[in-house]
Amino acid sequence: MCGSTGCLVLVPAMPPAMTDDLDLWAAHSQLSGEDLVTVDFLLPTGIYIQMDVPREATIQHIKLLLWKQAQSYPLFPSLGEMEGHMFECVNQAAVHEELEDETRRLCDVRPFCPMLKLVTRSCGRAERLLDSKIGVLIGKGLHELDALQDQEVKDFRSKMFRISEEKMQRVQLMTWSEWLQDVYFFAEFRTLSAPRHLFLSSVSLSLSVCVCCVDDNVLSLQDTASLKVWPSTSPSELMEQALRKWLTTHGPEEEGRQAEQYVLRVSDKLEFLCGDHPLIQYKYIKACLQAKECPHLTLVQVSSVQAMFEKEISAIGAVVNRKSSNPPLPLPPKRRGPSVTEHCSLSQSPYYGEPLVVVVVPPQVQVRAGLFHGTELLCKPAVSSESSGRSEHVWNRTLEFDITVSDLPRMARLCFAVYAVMDKVKKQKSTKNAHINKYQTIRKAGKVHYPIAWVNTMVFDYKGQLKTGDIILHSWSSFPDELEEMLNPIGTIQTNPYTENATALHIHLPDYNPHPILFPPFDKILEKAAEIAGSSDCSTMVLSGGKKFHIELKEIMERDPLSQLCENEKDLIWTLRYDCMENFPQSLPKLLLSVKWSKHEDMAQLQALLQIWPKLSPRDALELLDFNYPDQYVREYAVGCLRDMSDEELSQYLLQLVQVLRYEPYYDCALTRFLLNRAQCNRNIGHFLFWHLRSEMHMPAVSVQFSLILEAYCRGSIPHIEVLKKQVEALSKLKSVNELIKLGTIKNARSKTKEAMLTKEAMMTCLRQSGYTETLSDLHSPLNPSVLLSGINVEKCRYMDSKMKPLWIVYNNKLLGGDTLGIIFKNGDDLRQDMLTLQILRLMDLLWKEANLDLRIVPYGCLATGDRSGLIEVVSSADTIANIQLTSSNVAAAAAFNKDALLNWLKEKNSGDALEKAIEEFTLSCAGYCVATYVLGIGDRHSDNIMVRSTGQLFHIDFGHILGNFKSKFGIKRERVPFILTHDFIHVIQQGKTGNTEKFGSFRNYCEQAYLILRRNGNLFITLFALMLTAGLPELTSVKDIQYLKDSLALGKTDDEALKQFRQKFDEALRESWTTKVNWMAHNVVKDNRS
Repeated sequence: MCGSTGCLVLVPAMPPAMTDDLDLWAAHSQLSGEDLVTVDFLLPTGIYIQMDVPREATIQHIKLLLWKQAQSYPLFPSLGEMEGHMFECVNQAAVHEELEDETRRLCDVRPFCPMLKLVTRSCGRAERLLDSKIGVLIGKGLHELDALQDQEVKDFRSKMFRISEEKMQRVQLMTWSEWLQDVYFFAEFRTLSAPRHLFLSSVSLSLSVCVCCVDDNVLSLQDTASLKVWPSTSPSELMEQALRKWLTTHGPEEEGRQAEQYVLRVSDKLEFLCGDHPLIQYKYIKACLQAKECPHLTLVQVSSVQAMFEKEISAIGAVVNRKSSNPPLPLPPKRRGPSVTEHCSLSQSPYYGEPLVVVVVPPQVQVRAGLFHGTELLCKPAVSSESSGRSEHVWNRTLEFDITVSDLPRMARLCFAVYAVMDKVKKQKSTKNAHINKYQTIRKAGKVHYPIAWVNTMVFDYKGQLKTGDIILHSWSSFPDELEEMLNPIGTIQTNPYTENATALHIHLPDYNPHPILFPPFDKILEKAAEIAGSSDCSTMVLSGGKKFHIELKEIMERDPLSQLCENEKDLIWTLRYDCMENFPQSLPKLLLSVKWSKHEDMAQLQALLQIWPKLSPRDALELLDFNYPDQYVREYAVGCLRDMSDEELSQYLLQLVQVLRYEPYYDCALTRFLLNRAQCNRNIGHFLFWHLRSEMHMPAVSVQFSLILEAYCRGSIPHIEVLKKQVEALSKLKSVNELIKLGTIKNARSKTKEAMLTKEAMMTCLRQSGYTETLSDLHSPLNPSVLLSGINVEKCRYMDSKMKPLWIVYNNKLLGGDTLGIIFKNGDDLRQDMLTLQILRLMDLLWKEANLDLRIVPYGCLATGDRSGLIEVVSSADTIANIQLTSSNVAAAAAFNKDALLNWLKEKNSGDALEKAIEEFTLSCAGYCVATYVLGIGDRHSDNIMVRSTGQLFHIDFGHILGNFKSKFGIKRERVPFILTHDFIHVIQQGKTGNTEKFGSFRNYCEQAYLILRRNGNLFITLFALMLTAGLPELTSVKDIQYLKDSLALGKTDDEALKQFRQKFDEALRESWTTKVNWMAHNVVKDNRS
């Protein structure tokens, strides 16, 4: 392959736009007492009207006010009917927005300027209204997708539109019970076997029965029946027993009630026990039994469920089965800056050319290009000559690659790097510009290379056709920690959308007349494999090896995913590939790494072998979605394995599955379709798929891809749009309140007392405004969509005294009157690392429970919802170690050394048998978190980051430092213990008795059991972290970060060796616990001084 370079233009980077401090729609503007805002209206008749309107009025109400006012102006009769018009505005993103959804408030629309243009509404209003709602919901107007003029985007949207419409038509044909079980929330049926002891004893169920009157939405009857039933009892049998009991207590008035008139729901959640399976097989029931808690269930009238069903069906019917769709007309494309042209030719392969944005103009610029399949370099990179220039660099030469077009794999990508070539200078002592030197690479004596920009493109397009002709690639200027020959193959193949300030690489790929080159279809690949197999005695060749080679193969296959394979080992694996299939089917990833993807013969044989390869377990198949395995058919095989996942298991790994969408070069792929299908069949999965995608819409590399998936999901889940829209609006209001508090604390920084009083008062006033109370009430919790939040308990709300002023919001639970729950809203903190850590803790909890070890982990809810914003669940009845210690001592410095404080606190909260149970809960949970924090390398473990519930469960919060990235001061690590195990913890475990070695021995045994269970699943943990490498988490940027997991789990060692290592760490944690107490003392003193 070859290619020629052209020219490179350097454009100075533009600074980010400054925002005006006086935001017309901000919360502090609304508190000024000005309920009206002056808006300019432009009418289609050419008439201009200026009018004051309520800032919290709906668009529909404002249009009505305008219509009354316009009657006194000329040409009013020419306007026609009011319903034939709608408003347009320029939104905060400087994009035209059509306000089809007239139920939105003006203060929520937030026009960039207070100006609304009245335009004539075209036909197809229902479809346009749906498009408008979807655009607002996903944070990107659909007309922006229309304006892309990208054929791949058009084809994907067209396919998804048809699939989504068919899905909605199928829902319309469902009965209410099918809909409830197939689509809506329910306590998931689990086929996992339960521990034997759960079947051998009866279980006491406290059954709270609330019969709802759907006609007036009030409770017509509320009774409670406590029943003793077997775990094998079905929901229908349980309901019949409850009704019989009420008949004996209430008399003849209960005779008319039949079990068929009701469905069972979890009392405090919108989860239903659908079907008629044994109770023990339902997730909620099993969780209650494991926690030794009584399940609370509610009988709900079928009529109320039918009303919910009919409401959703009517929402679907309003937009499906329409003959025509009228999407918004695309906006004209933005004018671009100066374009750069370059002329290139290419004989057998792609090449490139370039224009670029940098802050400093280097004296010499060079370009490097490489062909990759995953992270494998297919041939030697091609390098241009050095070019001088201030803003434009031209080469006009051909770059050649030592590979034929016939050997190019389908997923080959062409990667470019632009870098400055500078004379080597003596190393300066100053560290001010250390970040500049981070990526420098010395290529030859006296020369240093500094990367400037990179960009990648696929060799074949989404239809499998070899790309030809002129292509402009706008490059990226941010670099990962690891570069391959100055190139970034793991980076996106999307070009930089900020074209005005990006380096533009102009390349020309040669045309192959008279016909385009297409990658061979799958059947032709298999024919080639059969031809190769027929030409040689392949079966004899691949199976010959001898005992010695099979022993070596076994050793290789048992290595962890981070282990590197040498060329000899790859050759051995490829030679014995059929042996791998027979004896080590889970070793498929290692076989794929051993294939020579630059040889089409080997690639064809691999595809044939894949057709008979045994199906992997879903957990093993996850690794095949890593960037190292880009082949289309391999990824389709992996997705085929994932289809065996239950909805619950899929939810467990959804975070990683969304991240690996970044590795998919084409919009229409097996993984995208799989996720959309499962999300549209289970609204709980759909909810979290939506938020995982929506929270990263601000990232330019995935903005288009994720918006396409979000649009497809919304079109196939039309009833879910209003539910999600309510959550998006509520989060926008909370962000406004948070910004109000930040502004107030800045203005009143001189007086902390005055600051707290004024800001708290402003917060309360804001939350009581009708625009806020309505938006923040009656919504599904983003943290758990089965929880309905009725309204905010304003008196209990506050903001927290940390830098970003998180909001502590207290909600009432709509399904359980009188019950409250807390949610923390953060704006300015990246919660994705916390979300990942809590997901892994949840997985550890699951693995331990599968081994019949329940360590009472508290993996509380955490969800990133946008750019550095999100929600955290407040764990009820819990306090920090710091607060527990400080309340037991008058001197902050001495509080950390009071070993009785924690035990005394538990005694205050519990007595008798309850205290013994609380100590057992503490012992189990402390063991779980000791092991988890050690394995994950969780740092910054001060006494405000460890909490205890009144029931005894200990748990950790705030995971800003993971994988061994411990805090340091003046170059000295502040944390010198493998995990937190202080003597006051041991004091509780030993029930306050110093010589209680039996309890301590049990605790230590719990730790060792938990550690060995995690070790057996070490490869799974490594895979899950590896799949998150491109997420941009601050402490997970390269494979080197994941090495910590391999070391902490002692992978590569025997169980005995690993257990010996863990015991040494355990003893070290206990021996050095005094250092933890010193750190806690310092933390308590600082905290006491701040208060």
